[in-house]
Amino acid sequence: MSKKSKSKFKIPRGMRDILPKEQIYWEKVRSVIGNVAGSYGFERIDTPILEERDLFIKSTGAYTDIIEKEMFNLTTKGRDKLSLRPEFTPGVMRAYLEGGLSSLPHPVKLYSIGPIFRYERPQKGRYRQSYQANFEVIGEQDPVLDAQLIQIFFSISKKLGLKKLITQINSIGCFKCRPNYRKKLVNFYRNRKKDFCSNCQRRFQYNPLRLLDCKNEICSQLAQEAPQIIDSLCDECNSHFKSVLEYLDELEIPYILNPCLVRGLDYYTKTVFEIWPEEEDGRQVSLSGGGRYDGLIKLLGGQDTPAVGFAIGLDRIVNLIKEREIKITPRKKHLIFLVQLGELGKKKSLKLFEELRQAGLETASSFSKNTIKSQLRIANKLQARFALILGQKEALEDSIIIRDMETGSQKIVPLFKVVKEVKKKIKL
Repeated sequence: MSKKSKSKFKIPRGMRDILPKEQIYWEKVRSVIGNVAGSYGFERIDTPILEERDLFIKSTGAYTDIIEKEMFNLTTKGRDKLSLRPEFTPGVMRAYLEGGLSSLPHPVKLYSIGPIFRYERPQKGRYRQSYQANFEVIGEQDPVLDAQLIQIFFSISKKLGLKKLITQINSIGCFKCRPNYRKKLVNFYRNRKKDFCSNCQRRFQYNPLRLLDCKNEICSQLAQEAPQIIDSLCDECNSHFKSVLEYLDELEIPYILNPCLVRGLDYYTKTVFEIWPEEEDGRQVSLSGGGRYDGLIKLLGGQDTPAVGFAIGLDRIVNLIKEREIKITPRKKHLIFLVQLGELGKKKSLKLFEELRQAGLETASSFSKNTIKSQLRIANKLQARFALILGQKEALEDSIIIRDMETGSQKIVPLFKVVKEVKKKIKL
C-alpha cells in the first residue's frame, strides 16, 4: 500500500494528477488515436489553450451553458480578455483562417489532442481540466463525411477493445428550416413555462432548442411531447440526413434516432451525434459527440465553408477501459541498467550511457549511488532486463559485466563490444 506524504498544498478542486501507474492507459489511447487519425489522412494541429474570449462567445453562442457558466476567464495586464479553451473547434477554425490553411487542397483534415477547461461541478468522470481528441474535416459538405467520422470513432474503440457502443443521432436542420421549427417549439412550450426548471426558464427566451436537451425529469418528459425537428427539415437537410443514415447502415454501425439530441453549441447545423456505451444509456457518460457546422467559418470572417467534426472525451474512454477491465499490454521493455562503481567506473559510465542511448537501447542509471547493492535494488524496481556493471577493475581492463536480471547469470565482455552483445541478447 502506497504511503502518502503530507503537503501544505492540495490540487485544485475538479483537477487531478495522472500518476505514472495510470500512464499506460493514456499512452495506449493517445497512440491508437494518432495511428487511426494518420490512416484516415488527418494531420495534427496544436492550438493555444488560451484564446480571445470573444472567439468562443461568437462561435459557441452567448447563451450556451459553456459561455454563461463554464468558462475560465482572465484579463491580462494589458487588459486583453482571454479564456482557457472549453473546446477545440473555435480555435482550430481560427487557425485555419489565420494560418492560411484555407489555401490548401480541400477537404482539410485536422486532429488535436490536449486539455480543455470547464468550470462545472466535479463528479464521476468529469473534471474541470479534462482531455479531448478532436477531429475536423473542413471544406466538404458530402454526408459521407458525417458517417465516416462516426466510423473513425468506432475504429478507435475497436482497437481499444471497447464494444457495445451505440450512436445517438439527429438532424437539427440549417439556417433556412430551423427558424420555422423554432417557432413551433416556442408555441408548444409557451403555455408550459410554469413547469420549467430555472435553467429552462432562461433557455426559453434565448435558446429554445436547448429545452429539448435538459436532463431535469419534468423538462425531459415535456421534451418527449414536443414537436420533432425531423418533421420540419427542408428538402436539402432531409436528403442529407437520409444519406448519413444509409451510409451508417452500409457500415453496419449501430444507431438510434434521438429527436431530443441537439448538442449545446450554437454553431451546429444538420447532423448531430453522440456515442454512448450501451449499458449506460440515460446517464451522462457520452464518450464522443459532434456534428456538422457549415456556417461557423463564415461567422468567424472567412468564406462560406462547410465543416464537420467530433470530439472524444479521453477521461471517459480511460475510465471505461478500466471499468470493463480491458487489459492493456504495456510495450515490452528491454531496459538496461548501468551500474557504476568507483571514480574511474563512474567517468567511463558517463560516456557509455550516451553510447547505449544513441544505439537505441533504453538505459537507466543512478550515478549518485555508490554501492552495487543500492544500484541493483533500483534496477530491480525498474524491472531492468539486464544490468551492465562497470567497476574500478573493469574500467582498468576495458571490460564490463553483463548480468541477466531474470536468471542472475553473468558474462564479461570487452567494453567496445558491449552494445553489440546487448543488442544480440535482446534481439534488436
